[in-house]
Amino acid sequence: MTRLNFLLLAVLVGSCMFLVKTAYEGRQLYTALDRARSDQRLLERDFKRLQAERELQATSGRVEKLARERLAMRTATPAVTFYVDAAASEAQR
Repeated sequence: MTRLNFLLLAVLVGSCMFLVKTAYEGRQLYTALDRARSDQRLLERDFKRLQAERELQATSGRVEKLARERLAMRTATPAVTFYVDAAASEAQR
């Protein structure tokens, strides 16, 4: 009878240790999940900010201004337009 009691006590202590270990791992996983959700919110906020900046950079007025200033481009007018005749270019080949 004493051996049975010690065996049951050992099983009880073992199951208690397993329960404590499982609860601890559950808390760790919950903490990791909470951190991941927080990181996700930060990344979403940064993504929205970057999208707004990209849209601001891509406005047609800004692109035209940069093309004029940095690339020395000008608008196309009939005076500066050069037309290529396809038949003439093939004849030169």
